[in-house]
Amino acid sequence: MTLNQLKVFVLAVRLGSMRAAAQALGVSEPAVSQALTALRQSLGDPLLVREGSGMVLTPAGRRVVGLASQMVNLAVEAEAAVRHAHGSPELIRVAATATVGEAVVPALLQAYTNRATNVEATLGIGTVQELAALLTERLADVAIGPRLSGPAAVGILSEPLQRYRLTFVAARSDPLTTNGPVSLARLREVDWLVDPSGTDPLSEVGQLLGHARVPESRIRVFPSQSAAWAAAATGTGIAPAVEHLLGATGHPGLGFVPVGGSPFPMFWYASMLSGDRTPATAIRLRRFLATPDALQAMYRTDGGVPASKFRPPVHVTIWN
Repeated sequence: MTLNQLKVFVLAVRLGSMRAAAQALGVSEPAVSQALTALRQSLGDPLLVREGSGMVLTPAGRRVVGLASQMVNLAVEAEAAVRHAHGSPELIRVAATATVGEAVVPALLQAYTNRATNVEATLGIGTVQELAALLTERLADVAIGPRLSGPAAVGILSEPLQRYRLTFVAARSDPLTTNGPVSLARLREVDWLVDPSGTDPLSEVGQLLGHARVPESRIRVFPSQSAAWAAAATGTGIAPAVEHLLGATGHPGLGFVPVGGSPFPMFWYASMLSGDRTPATAIRLRRFLATPDALQAMYRTDGGVPASKFRPPVHVTIWN
């Protein structure tokens, strides 16, 4: 039995499938399946069994999952203690949804590591559900994205970080930009160009597409919001846009689509474990988020981060 196997197990339980656990950990599904198989063999119990379209814990699995979670949490504390004893940089692990993770968080963490002493930051990109699971299992210290709520977010505190306005754009030549207010019914008839967060039903854009009942066949996914805007400028569909980011980067080929009620006021939140479970690293980052330096960084759009201070966006890594 290994720590990596326990990480796989607790995330498979929290996220409901081995596929979701693999996505959160940034590894292949066969790798997760192999780790879970090894844990089952070590403990002599299936732990998780398929039931319908999901997975349920066996009686032994229900007893083990709490212990496994405690062991994963203790391992995080042990790793931090060793880093401190060796004089290594303090590690702050941030997870974020795709849009804010692409456009805002890199510059924010650059500003934080420039200001703090002996600090290293990592960034993981995930869905809203994954953010809650990573925080709960202490595989991330802070999550940035929509407010985390519901049963999966018990024990998690979400605080407003940045207000923004969500709008929609298409090519200036597209009739959607010139023919007056656009109805929900009309939105179902056009192609939507989104970044990965648009496929997450719990994200702001995902909820909007669900409310409008946009069929999956009408949704095209791009690596980033910027790539979706570039595609929209060619006349291939409509793209969601964070208003101040669009204005700062400049896309002369795009026009605003007057979707009823838009632009929609929204917030990004910084979330972390609450009470005595709040990591010290998260407390220090939270203090920085209230400073003018943080506010200025959140409105930067270059996203450039020195390699010496910041690792490229990756999922949480469990393999050594």
